[in-house]
Amino acid sequence: MNKKEKILGILPRYAPIPLICACAFNCIIYSGLMFLMGPDVKRYDFTNDFDRMVPFIPAFASIYLLCYIFWVVNYCMIGSISKEHLYRFLVGDMLSRVVCGICFVLIPTTNVRPEITGTGFWDNVMKFIYTIDQPENLFPSIHCLASWFCYLGIKNQKKIPKWYQITSLGIALLICISTQVTKQHYIVDMIGGILLSYICFAIGQKTDWYKKLEKIFTAINRKFHMEI
Repeated sequence: MNKKEKILGILPRYAPIPLICACAFNCIIYSGLMFLMGPDVKRYDFTNDFDRMVPFIPAFASIYLLCYIFWVVNYCMIGSISKEHLYRFLVGDMLSRVVCGICFVLIPTTNVRPEITGTGFWDNVMKFIYTIDQPENLFPSIHCLASWFCYLGIKNQKKIPKWYQITSLGIALLICISTQVTKQHYIVDMIGGILLSYICFAIGQKTDWYKKLEKIFTAINRKFHMEI
C-alpha cells in the first residue's frame, strides 16, 4: 500500500469510516440507552467490602481521561495493520457493545460516589467528571473494556513495536486501576469489562463473521470513493 492509499500517510483509506461507525455505535449504546432508560429506573449497587477499602485518589483522573487519546491512537493502529485484522477486531468490538447494551437494560447499575471536600486541581477535575458523567451504565465498564481491546488489538502484531505493545498493556492496566480509585466503577465492573473483551475479541478472531462486516463497509467506502 503506497502513501496515496493512506490518509495523511498513516491510516488506510478503508479504515476511517468503519472506525467512526464503531465510535458512534459505542456512543449510541452508552449515552443512548442512558437517555432511554431515564432517571426513574431501579438500579443495583454492586459495592462490596473490597470496593470500600479502595482509596479515593483524585490525581488518577489524569489517567482516567488519558483513555480517550489511548483509544484513538490504538484503534487507528489496529486499523492500519490489515483490512482483515480491522474487521475481525470490529466484530469483537461491536459485539461487546451489544452485550453491554443488554446488561445496561437488564441489570441497570449505579454507585455512591464519595463527597469531594478538597479544593485542589485534581479534586476539581473529579468534581467536573462527576458532573458530566452520571453513575449509570457501570456494569460492565466500557472504560476497561475498550482499553483492554486497545491492548488485545495490537498484541503479538509484527507491525507494532514490542515496546509499544508492552506500553499499551501498562496503560490499559493503569486505566483499569483509575476506574477504581476515582470511584467511577467498582471491582465487578472492571472484571466484567476485561472478561468481556477477551471473549468477544476471541469470537472475532475465531469466526468468519468479519466477512459480512467487511462486505457492508466496503460497499459504503466505495460510495464515498474511499475504496476502488
